[in-house]
Amino acid sequence: MTEYGRGPDPEPWHPQDPLYGDGGWEGQQAHIGQQPAYGGQPQYHPQQPQQPQYGEWVQEHQPGYGQGQYPYYDEQGHQQYAGHPQQQYQHHGTWEASGPHGQMPYAPDPGDPYGQQPAAYGGEQSDFYGGDGSYPPPQPPGRRRPEPEPEPEAAPEEEQHPFFTGGGDDDDDDEEHELHSRSDRRGKGKKPTKKGRKRRNGCACMVVVLVLGGAVGTAGYFGYKYYQNRFAPAPDYAGAGIDETVTVEIPKGVGGWDIGRRLKDAGVVKSAAAFVHAQNEISGGNSIQAGAYLLKKQMSAASAVKMMLDPKSQNNVVVTPGERNAGVYEAIDKKLELADGTTQKVARNEYKSLGLPSWAQNTQYAGEIKDPLEGFLFPGTYPAAKGMKPDSILKQMVADAKSRYDASGLTAKARSLGLNNAFELVTVASLVQAEGKTHDDFRKMAEVVYNRLKPTNTETNQLLQFDSTYNYLKGTSNIHISLKEINSNSSPYNTYRHKGLPPGPIGNPGEDAIMAALNPTHDGWMYFVATDGVNNTEFARTNAEFLRLKEKFNATSGN
Repeated sequence: MTEYGRGPDPEPWHPQDPLYGDGGWEGQQAHIGQQPAYGGQPQYHPQQPQQPQYGEWVQEHQPGYGQGQYPYYDEQGHQQYAGHPQQQYQHHGTWEASGPHGQMPYAPDPGDPYGQQPAAYGGEQSDFYGGDGSYPPPQPPGRRRPEPEPEPEAAPEEEQHPFFTGGGDDDDDDEEHELHSRSDRRGKGKKPTKKGRKRRNGCACMVVVLVLGGAVGTAGYFGYKYYQNRFAPAPDYAGAGIDETVTVEIPKGVGGWDIGRRLKDAGVVKSAAAFVHAQNEISGGNSIQAGAYLLKKQMSAASAVKMMLDPKSQNNVVVTPGERNAGVYEAIDKKLELADGTTQKVARNEYKSLGLPSWAQNTQYAGEIKDPLEGFLFPGTYPAAKGMKPDSILKQMVADAKSRYDASGLTAKARSLGLNNAFELVTVASLVQAEGKTHDDFRKMAEVVYNRLKPTNTETNQLLQFDSTYNYLKGTSNIHISLKEINSNSSPYNTYRHKGLPPGPIGNPGEDAIMAALNPTHDGWMYFVATDGVNNTEFARTNAEFLRLKEKFNATSGN
């Protein structure tokens, strides 16, 4: 039990305790003629015998608490107590009223305002309510007065902010508003002035106006754009363009919108939408192919479409199925306006960095290969305009070939056809492309190649005997080759003397020839002859049939 409140002891506070809330005050009320608390009836408080403990009251040693210890207020309103002797602590911490033991009292608690007093009650006490800024002394219930009601705020006056009146701001208002804000944050400021309220109201109105204005402007902008996109004609130039020209490269597989965007970025047309509209309106507009186009800047969309349909505007190199690399190199030099032999030199010196597959040149005659890129410049149309580099065009051709070969699964199917690797399969396809004329011819021609390569071949003893391989070696296309010329040449490309396949492809096979090499016929074809010397190829299974076809050829060619 402490002198300020109830401790763990079950005994309640005595009703006559002067600190017993507002229900008591009997000591004070007795002086002013009030009735005792609880109607003057004694209250029953059950007592339980307990051993004195540290910090508890020793009831039997204290004089009657509340007897002659009435607080009173002096003229200055200070609370005083009288008739209470000084108390001391015993050695075990209990209160000793008589103090016979003469024990030294505990040092006063520095956190207890009453602990610094020379006496617990009565005597001189420090005044804790008389200083500036301190709380007023507590008043008995009979002397308490109600707190004054707060003053009603003045009614808001008519807005006089400079935003509405047209006046300007001055620095004094800003300084005054800043001082009020600082005082408010410290909790000691006064109410904001009317001028400050007016300024805030004006700023709020300005923010609302700006927000609403921005919303209206944004809605109008997007509404206009929506109308333009839906109903208004697409932006477009007029006329056939200016004198300045530009080359635009159109890759494979792109549509009208992609083409239009590329033309717009190059300054040819004003908008992709205008180009797409013209492309749909002009006959054949949707047949624009991939390639490089030499166009003028600031052309109308219709003029651009018509010029792209004109072959003269196309700066492309076209690789045809079966074409040899020598012809491709010449075409690139011409389109890029380079000296003759420039592209061929790049191919010979830089072929390893142009993207060939790892299985390329995998043959026992790798050192005898005439051109490492032969068979890997895939047939198609490729952009080739002045200013471009030969290696960039060659890389694109090689990349297309590698992609097509991988998609066809050459490596996996080569073994099943009796070949060693995919490179030999490309060589077979190039032979089929060079000797065949039609798709049906291609499949029969592929069977002829595979049958002659078999070790069991007793008709030609594994000799292909193709004129096309010798012509590739010579760079010619002669169908009349004498036996003397053939027998005198020992090159591995001379398949009249060397068994098996030539060292490598003899041209660039197309899609049909590749498919035929992968899916030959199985009819036992061993021989073939172009009986008309041009397009009509006939096939035979035996040497006797071959001799009859040869006589037919001689009769047709005049031999």
